[in-house]
Amino acid sequence: MLHTHASYPIGHLSTMYGLGLRPDDMHLNISSPGWAKHAWSNVFAPWCAGATAVAVTRRFEPRAVLDDLAAHPITSLCAPPTVWRQFIQLDLGRWNVALREVCSSGEPLNPDVIERVRRAWGLTLRDGYGQTETTMMVGNPPGQKLVVGAMGRPLPGYRIILLDVEGLESDYGEIALPLSARPLGLTPGYFGDDGAMQAIEGEYYRTGDIASRDGEGFITYVGRADDLFKSSDYRLSPFELESALLEHPLVAEAAVTPARDAIRMTVPKAYVALANSDEGERAAALSIFAFLRDRLSHYKRVRRIEFVAELPKTMSGKIRRVALRQREAELAEVGARAEREFRIEDFPELA
Repeated sequence: MLHTHASYPIGHLSTMYGLGLRPDDMHLNISSPGWAKHAWSNVFAPWCAGATAVAVTRRFEPRAVLDDLAAHPITSLCAPPTVWRQFIQLDLGRWNVALREVCSSGEPLNPDVIERVRRAWGLTLRDGYGQTETTMMVGNPPGQKLVVGAMGRPLPGYRIILLDVEGLESDYGEIALPLSARPLGLTPGYFGDDGAMQAIEGEYYRTGDIASRDGEGFITYVGRADDLFKSSDYRLSPFELESALLEHPLVAEAAVTPARDAIRMTVPKAYVALANSDEGERAAALSIFAFLRDRLSHYKRVRRIEFVAELPKTMSGKIRRVALRQREAELAEVGARAEREFRIEDFPELA
């Protein structure tokens, strides 16, 4: 993939705007080198604003980073949801920070995380959306009305449309950029195996991400086109179910994937990493199933839970749902049930 002396230095004016950076800010970005967000927030967005970029060179550890935030006048922090989910497992209110703006980017931000940061620090954790191919395209810049759960509205420099299954503009569909008015922050193209650049052609650059848009223009993430699945002919979004799971106090992290089922074709299965808890796994599973029963429609309920020490992730901290889907396919192939898996039918009291 190629970016140019225009697509990143000038294109990232949208990222600067979405982050809300000012010249007098000290900005800390938490991301690994090799991830586009590392360049976005460690170099180009602070550079555009004339702000100071703060670097933490040691391995990430949540308490140590919070100690740094309390010890130094850092005013702006951007981190992926994986980091924020680790932060809220701690008593954030114990750290007295100078932060003015807090942001998240990299994958969808669960509403419960936003609320718990607000309760601890009185700050609005703002989401943003972009891809390696682009700069920040959608966001919640400071001063904009916040719709909890939405990624925000298109940022300056981007026209966002949603394409339905027939390729027509809609309020629900794949996020796309019209190439008739090509955004400056969009990559010119990709390098092929022969080293030649392959330009993006056609009417649209299609992101592969599905979203909905409300009457005020706020865009809400639904999921990757290849992550959505059907259960009993209902189309389900893993992200929606994961957000409900994360509201449970025992759940530190969760990922939902389809599991093969003889009656419903597939059912939602949650891989769950527990927060510190003395409860046994069976009691935890019962508590989570009961919790979801009161919050989700019948057809959306998670029907299987498998507890894991940690979820598989990419270098940038994104959950590798493809690895979980592959594991489910392997279990189904041999008709096996995971050792730490609980099913809703194991609990007659939930019937």
